Amino acid sequence: MVLAIDYDDESVIEWRLSEDGVDRTVVDDYRPTLFFGSPVSELYGRDGGPDPDPKLAKRGAIPESLRDLRSFLDGQDAVANIEIDVWRQTFRSSARPVLRVDCRRVGDIRSVARRIHQFGDPDEHTCYNVDLTRQLRYTLKTDTEAAPDTSVRDLRTLRIQFPAHESGISALGQLQIDGGEIGSSPKEVAETVEHRISSVDPDVLVVDTARVVPLLFEAAAEYGLEPYSLGREPGFTQLASESTYTSYGRVGHSPARYSVPGRVILDRANTFFYSESGLDGCLDLVERAGLPLQELGWASIGRVLTAMQIREARSCGVLVPWRAWRPEFFRSASTLDTADRGGTTLAPEVGVHEDVYELDFASMYPNIIREYNISPETVRCGCCDNEAVPKIGYSICVRDGYLPDVLGPLIDGRSDIKRRIQETDDPEERATLEARSSAIKWILVSCFGYQGFSNAKFGRIECHESINAFAREILLDAKAALEEGGWRVLHGIVDSIWVTPAPEVAESDRRPLDDIATEVSEATRIELEYEGGFDWVAFCPRRGGDGGALTRYFGRRQGVEYPDEGLGDAVKTRGIESRQDDTPTWIAQLQSTLIRTLDRTHDAEAVVSELATWLGRLEREEVPPSDLLITQRVSKRAEQYRHETVTVAALKRAKWKDCALAAGQRVEYLVFDDDARGLGRVRLSHEELRGYDTAWYRKQAIRAAESVLSPLGWDRERIRRTLVGYRDSRLSAFE
Repeated sequence: MVLAIDYDDESVIEWRLSEDGVDRTVVDDYRPTLFFGSPVSELYGRDGGPDPDPKLAKRGAIPESLRDLRSFLDGQDAVANIEIDVWRQTFRSSARPVLRVDCRRVGDIRSVARRIHQFGDPDEHTCYNVDLTRQLRYTLKTDTEAAPDTSVRDLRTLRIQFPAHESGISALGQLQIDGGEIGSSPKEVAETVEHRISSVDPDVLVVDTARVVPLLFEAAAEYGLEPYSLGREPGFTQLASESTYTSYGRVGHSPARYSVPGRVILDRANTFFYSESGLDGCLDLVERAGLPLQELGWASIGRVLTAMQIREARSCGVLVPWRAWRPEFFRSASTLDTADRGGTTLAPEVGVHEDVYELDFASMYPNIIREYNISPETVRCGCCDNEAVPKIGYSICVRDGYLPDVLGPLIDGRSDIKRRIQETDDPEERATLEARSSAIKWILVSCFGYQGFSNAKFGRIECHESINAFAREILLDAKAALEEGGWRVLHGIVDSIWVTPAPEVAESDRRPLDDIATEVSEATRIELEYEGGFDWVAFCPRRGGDGGALTRYFGRRQGVEYPDEGLGDAVKTRGIESRQDDTPTWIAQLQSTLIRTLDRTHDAEAVVSELATWLGRLEREEVPPSDLLITQRVSKRAEQYRHETVTVAALKRAKWKDCALAAGQRVEYLVFDDDARGLGRVRLSHEELRGYDTAWYRKQAIRAAESVLSPLGWDRERIRRTLVGYRDSRLSAFE
């Protein structure tokens, strides 16, 4: 059970928790391994079935290409040892001979793999276990548990705060530790950070941006403070450079990554799971995924899921392909048309509806995978003749798939955690359990989509299509059962459905929702849960189009009290401005207040009156500029945009201020004067903020009000006309 794993030339250093600190162990005989096997195309039958020659391994036949490959690698400096092993190259093939290559150092893995691709015909062999992360590779090869042993003692953490927009050692005076300033000069800050870390001896350094690591070492070198330590030994290592990437059409930015000996660095600018579930949730995933804490800190959801799949594959004797190769078998045009669809969506009835109830299928997609045995090697397996997938007719193998085995413990684990949350009265235990539940939730939410991801190690598009096909049928079956039971369906989307009593059905003839949900759960083998009741739910219309917006609604929960401010759990919101990341704090607060006003008065004009009051404060400049800041993720460099929006102006101003942003990063700004030209339109969040463009923010406020009133038939123009009346009446009071 390790805290951290470091590499020193040809050695590996393990750091494990002890009662008074850590234990350091040097491993000299570790040799990272990769494999080479036959082309994957040779492992399938004509229709994609199992290995056409499962007796190959028993005969001990070694392909000629592997013998040539062995001769080519023999004697190379990067290669420590070459052997013939027997592994399965896919979940659907039998074990057969492969070439195992033990490298001298971790850095040699990719160079050997690239060298092989340059040797002969690359289609004659397939590379395996090439792009595993270095700490995961070590724990897999040595059967080392990736989670630190917190039964010995709790992890110690230290928070280092540093403004994201700053760069250069001259800015180190702004650095803080656990919220407190520690010096004004770079030398003083560097000395104090080293001293504080030495005295606290943290296991985890939580930094606002990992850029602070090289900056501190740069300052130490500048002022003669070497050797300098942020870790348990001097020095640091850059693991990766910053980069920009695109995922599902969204541009993201990955900051540079660093490590220091014997400690874990969690970069708040480059971590999903720590932001969503805290350290408790991360540690829970470390145990479940076997991905060490340092790597899990920066890992995406897909990478964590892949780590789980890799461990399951290893337990089944299956190698991990370097570049995923999956044959997409022949399908007719009609099958493609039926299969290439998402989940079922039912257009909502625009308006405000009273006495509404929501029902959800529990972890629908993960449970479909488990209950119906959907896995890349089971869908269209080639050995079973059935039409198990509804409407599409794909077969599903009778043998158990590996993907249900990966997701089953997560589904059961989260159900158990949710049960314990309901039972506990301890706030600290509840917070820990909720963090763990949140971490698991994100893996379960993404497992379905990842099957269709082109870079997924074990994904397959037919698997993705099959999950959707089952989901569509299940929701439609639930809709039919509810309507037969005397309920009217207002909205349905993928795994959720909203109903209200059908007015034409007498109450005595209406079946209880619990009874219908139980029957649907038994029929579909997936639990249909009663999510909650609402006094009313408002479904918003689509902007600029007819019909209801699928994911824009808000509703007042039954029996839940409002907090002193905001909505809390009393109102469920989806898709409206207060739920969007780029909405200024003041606009979100305004919208929440308008929803509370609507709930209290059931009067649209009362909502407009409240809006007028808030706009009055805005026009009198009583709103703090910090509450009007906008945060936007940028997808390109400033010069690549065609239109001069306020976001582009903010990007250009950031570049002018020597804090240029890369694509995928976020810019935070205030609209200062929208009528100005160029950089004068905005102010960045770290600048002195005085004044703002009242007219611009007024438009945003009215837009947020429209979301609240649009289910009642009000649009922006009607809101503006009504506001004029309120303004005139207020002015007349002073005549």
